[in-house]
Amino acid sequence: MTNHTNDPVPVKYTFLVSPTPAQIDQIIDLYRMAGWWEDEIDDPAQIGRLISGSHCFAIATIKENIIGMGRAISDGVSDAYIQDITVNESFRRQGIASRITQELVKKLHKDGLYWIGLIAERGTQEFYIRLGFKTMENSTPMLRRDT
Repeated sequence: MTNHTNDPVPVKYTFLVSPTPAQIDQIIDLYRMAGWWEDEIDDPAQIGRLISGSHCFAIATIKENIIGMGRAISDGVSDAYIQDITVNESFRRQGIASRITQELVKKLHKDGLYWIGLIAERGTQEFYIRLGFKTMENSTPMLRRDT
């Protein structure tokens, strides 16, 4: 992925494979800002495993600052799921989350994966519809979380 001069801010989009400690701290901050990790322990090793265990992990950066992220999980053969798309609140509504999602889809297609699912958070359905996703009729997202 590359820099794009048409973006409202000079954002670079890349795939992260081996995060540095500074990148891990920034990713933890993004998870917390999104409200997804309120009680989780700040375990840098956990973030490293999360990134390495994902099919791909995209970040949007300005200079060395990670301002957005998203990832896809997959078996690499039949299907993939996009999750954890978020952008720092200061940079929202500038097309960054759209680009992250598009870069993930492009990478999944390059890897031969064309069935791509996601669970849209309440109020974000229109965002994903604009990017080509459709509501799955007769489907209900489900969760089991044992603690």
